[in-house]
Amino acid sequence: MSGVAVVGGQRQRLRDLGGAGGGGGGDELKHSDGPWMRAAGGAGALHTQLGPVKSELETAHEGVVAGTAGLEALAELGAVRESWQRRIEAARGECRSLAGNLRDVARAQGETNEAVRQSFAPVAARGGER
Repeated sequence: MSGVAVVGGQRQRLRDLGGAGGGGGGDELKHSDGPWMRAAGGAGALHTQLGPVKSELETAHEGVVAGTAGLEALAELGAVRESWQRRIEAARGECRSLAGNLRDVARAQGETNEAVRQSFAPVAARGGER
């Protein structure tokens, strides 16, 4: 019973699942890596855009420090700046990781699609045999 599946209580052959034409060539399960790669590109771009923020924050803080010498709030201002620097670095790391993971998904799905396509090659070569 090679190539037979039970669908909705009825036995069907794999070639019957391809639509009205009876087998193969359907595009219903086709995968595109485009959305994954665009998302990876967006995450990578965000990682890059966040790069100079830490130094810009530090430069801005220097101006504030010069104008607030002797104020008690200066220590709190330093703590807030350090907190933001940690958050920025964490966000950059997350974006870098996410970009890599999204690219990995696109690659893995492409490999899976090819493996599935190759696994059906023997069935397709037999054509309309029953």
